[in-house]
Amino acid sequence: MSDFFSPGWHWFIVAVSVAGLVFCVWLLFAASKTTSMSTDGTTGHVWDDDLREMNNPLPRWWLGLFVITVVFSALYLFLYPGLGQAKGSLGWSSEGQYQDEVAKANAKTAPLYQRLAAMDEKALAADAEAMGIGQRLFINNCAQCHGSDAKGSKGFPNLSDKDWLWGGDLAAIKHSISEGREGQMPPMAAAVGNGEDQRNVAHYVLSLSGSAHDSLRAQLGKEKYAACAACHGSKGEGNTALGAPRLSDKIWLHGWGEQAILAMISGGKHNQMPAQKAKLSPEQIHVLAGYVWSLSNASAR
Repeated sequence: MSDFFSPGWHWFIVAVSVAGLVFCVWLLFAASKTTSMSTDGTTGHVWDDDLREMNNPLPRWWLGLFVITVVFSALYLFLYPGLGQAKGSLGWSSEGQYQDEVAKANAKTAPLYQRLAAMDEKALAADAEAMGIGQRLFINNCAQCHGSDAKGSKGFPNLSDKDWLWGGDLAAIKHSISEGREGQMPPMAAAVGNGEDQRNVAHYVLSLSGSAHDSLRAQLGKEKYAACAACHGSKGEGNTALGAPRLSDKIWLHGWGEQAILAMISGGKHNQMPAQKAKLSPEQIHVLAGYVWSLSNASAR
């Protein structure tokens, strides 16, 4: 209830909740005092000549349960949050309970993470317990984008191969997880030239990886590719310091072919991986990074 944008909503919830309880109590007592509309104990309604609707009082056990329900509701609203922004006399909150449970879990696992934090990537990859923890951390925090098998999809890097935008050693992976990454390729149409020049550059880029291309266009596009070489390298080798992809292999993060490359040249691309340091402890990030490293270094496991 803390996200109310106006104090008026707080009082509205309080009024509705209290009025509801008061109405229930009034209805109970009003109904208990209602007398029959007929002297023979019925409501006076008759169907099929002899079918009469009775007006017997409610059973006492039912009345008792009703009263207990109302009292319980009032007591609950006094002890716990429920009346608008009121926190309740116990001061309980779901966020507070969550934080307490996280603190208890962290205290319980602290000795284990302390042991794992002293290991390098090869030792982590060879430790079955570390890999089990790393896999669960990956499924809970990374699989939404990179897939449960870490093979990624269009726009989301494959973490199980040797192709790394920002570097694949343990330190680089830990930095990526902790601080996040932001890759920006600006639109290059103005630097490359007109539509034909852009097509020529696209075919030159295809030629760098040995992909099917028009050799004449590739030859014409080599000079214009100089505008791209500052980030991707003169031979398309990429640059992990900038997160610039390698163009000399056949791994295409945003799609393969002339049209996909033209779209990148004309429109550019902005990719962002969110930082995880607010969600994961340094020890968890260390183990997770070791697991990610192991995916592309299977021989170490």
